[in-house]
Amino acid sequence: MTATLEAPTVHTGPKPVGKARKKSRLSKAFRSSAAILLFLAAWELAPQFVLDEGTRTFLPPLSEDLTALWELILNGQLADHLLASLGRSAAGFVIAVGVAVPLGLLIAWYRPLAEFLNPLLELARNTAALALLPVFTLLLGIGEVSKIALIVYACVWPVLLNTIAGVNTVDPLLVKAARSLGLSSPSLFRKVILPSAVPTIFTGIRMAAAYSILILIAAEMVGAKAGLGYLINNSQVNFQIQQMYAAIITVSVLGLAINAGFVALERRFSTWRVKEKT
Repeated sequence: MTATLEAPTVHTGPKPVGKARKKSRLSKAFRSSAAILLFLAAWELAPQFVLDEGTRTFLPPLSEDLTALWELILNGQLADHLLASLGRSAAGFVIAVGVAVPLGLLIAWYRPLAEFLNPLLELARNTAALALLPVFTLLLGIGEVSKIALIVYACVWPVLLNTIAGVNTVDPLLVKAARSLGLSSPSLFRKVILPSAVPTIFTGIRMAAAYSILILIAAEMVGAKAGLGYLINNSQVNFQIQQMYAAIITVSVLGLAINAGFVALERRFSTWRVKEKT
């Protein structure tokens, strides 16, 4: 009878988990940005090798647009127009949030008030803000007041409606449990209702932030002397096509930056939520 000798187990140490995680993050980042990279590559190559000369005039390669963007940065024009647009959009956005959040909480908390105002809210939110641009211009002129008022109108509704929805969708079991513990109505609102509604409220705030830029760009194309919308329209009229696309790229980057900022802010105010496993 012969004994079988087994090879000794060799311990090579812990697996390189850090490298695997780094590769996984790089792979995830590439997958999430692949569509954008392909779009940018098509924007650069199609005008050079696919489009005819006439079409290429109106759709120049991305490199030429970025060159025009860099020139706008160097001569200070982009900063001037960007600050003008940010000032108007920030003013309208802050006013809208300051009005819509308390009003939404009040409407959602008092059901009779919600039932009374609901038909009016439905009518107002389905009226496009840009359709009222002539009305605001006639009543308030073509200056700053009409543009800020239009932004306020556009931003109020997503914040207001999401605030109402956030309060109305709070888990009833949480409310019953809080009442059984003897919480008063103010304490219940402050400790249960409001924290539960924060994610939905921030969804409306993020939507309003995007609207404040989009509506402003359209409003600045009428009667403005500065701003990204004015820059886009003026460049198109003067046949400065690369400069027009440079301004459009700026608007896109600005929108992404604002959205990312509000996503980070939402996470900061929603740290109590349990993160879902992916």
